[in-house]
Amino acid sequence: MRITSLLIGSAAFWLINSSAVAAIFPQNSAEYEDTCRSAVEKAEEENRLPKRLLTAISLTETGRWHAKRQEIIAWPWTVYAEGRGRYLPNKAAAVEEVIALKAKGIKNIDVGCMQVNLHFHPKAFENLEAAFDPNRNTKYAAELLSSLRQRDRSWTKAIAHYHSKTKKFYIPYRKKVMKIWREERRKDSEARRAQARKTYRLSREKLKERMKEASARRFTQTIKRKKLIGDEAS
Repeated sequence: MRITSLLIGSAAFWLINSSAVAAIFPQNSAEYEDTCRSAVEKAEEENRLPKRLLTAISLTETGRWHAKRQEIIAWPWTVYAEGRGRYLPNKAAAVEEVIALKAKGIKNIDVGCMQVNLHFHPKAFENLEAAFDPNRNTKYAAELLSSLRQRDRSWTKAIAHYHSKTKKFYIPYRKKVMKIWREERRKDSEARRAQARKTYRLSREKLKERMKEASARRFTQTIKRKKLIGDEAS
């Protein structure tokens, strides 16, 4: 996310750097595969954003296809500069990459789950450690998106202006975000339906078990009554 005071320009990996999306995950990736999603979900809830909206933006910004999991995963240690994305294996490596870029005089650098631009948002974080903190990174993005929504009175405009104020840039970006957002909500709906089916199945199984137990109790009670009657008759 590379936003000037007019919200112009951005680094969206889905649109610009397809090779980054197809890059191989590092060996320790399992430790961080759900890092951005967890932070994003927390930021969405705390800032009362529409469910999965910030998720869709994070996947647009730093999403990578995970072949084993068969899904797109946002990567927390992502750095974008000089027209290309870098997916680092951990936070320390990401911080070192930014330090090296700055040493070369590079200022336009996007970082973290939400690709916050360090040049156009100089006061967003007190240092690089904070910039790459997934909770801090997503919190800042959520607050920015909320402020854009207040200003523009529209979530679709807020999505567009999160990326750019220039039409030729924000239209394809917004389409990408909206497509992913719809898919994320569809998955949520499917998960809810699957859970409802599971709950119904379990309740039916419990009902059948209770009916079976009740039938067994009635049978036992009948046998006892017959035995008691037999004993009294004798």
